[in-house]
Amino acid sequence: MLKDKYVKVNGVRLHYVTAGKGPLILFLHGFPEFWYEWKNQLIEFGKDHQAVAPDMRGYNLSDKPAELDQYKMAALVEDIRALADHLSHHKKFVLVAHDWGGAVAWSFAIAHPDYLSKLVIINAPHPGVFAKLLSSDPAQQKASQYMLMFRSDGAEKILSANDYAALVGAVLGAGLKSGAFTEADKQEYIKAWSQPGALTGGLNYYRANHVGPPAGKDAPSTGNFAVDPSALTVKVPTLVIWGEKDTALLTQNLDGLDQFVPQLTIKRIPDGTHWVIHEKPAEVNGDIRDFIR
Repeated sequence: MLKDKYVKVNGVRLHYVTAGKGPLILFLHGFPEFWYEWKNQLIEFGKDHQAVAPDMRGYNLSDKPAELDQYKMAALVEDIRALADHLSHHKKFVLVAHDWGGAVAWSFAIAHPDYLSKLVIINAPHPGVFAKLLSSDPAQQKASQYMLMFRSDGAEKILSANDYAALVGAVLGAGLKSGAFTEADKQEYIKAWSQPGALTGGLNYYRANHVGPPAGKDAPSTGNFAVDPSALTVKVPTLVIWGEKDTALLTQNLDGLDQFVPQLTIKRIPDGTHWVIHEKPAEVNGDIRDFIR
């Protein structure tokens, strides 16, 4: 049974969906998704946890601050800390996250290890590894070119044209063919993207944190989106699930990850893409269950 709730934390009103009761397991979505990314997980983990998926600030039914600096990593991490305090009453919790939610989760785990019992990351690069790849790995630099477009002034116009055709194609395209997504799912996504200010809110994560490959021949890359770029060690037992067919975030993001994450388990899904949560929900849920058991 999924319930919609709202809470005011860190100066913003966040919408979240919750199921079940028990210890907290918190799910963070990426761009350009919203709480709905985790609907299968809310039902599964709601059996024995309080499973919660917020709309991150800037998305869907949560507040969308106008100022760009309101989307810097420190603000995003503080949203999660304040939300966790509200939900778990200072008990440790499990944090599961994908894409931009994963970027926030890495930074959260680095800044607040004492809050977490376990961390699960799905296709989201660690800031230290990603910074290195964006400055020196031509394949990842090429794969990340879209980030420069997302940071541009014209991004909203490009992505919303023809009823959000570019986003529908990128997120749901293959899944609509394979059955991972239904037509009803597509309508839910378009409705979320159509909320006033929501597309700009999501794009502001890229803009405020300057993440992306070098913008020209002699330009620097700007890949380290950590709150504190000098602190990159994750002191929490961590499971990284990676769909190896991700064309935006390459498997090189797993190389050397153990230098930053001493208690690391990696689960590769060879035929999963960036959207592996939707393509293989049972496998993803099984991997998470095994890890948090």
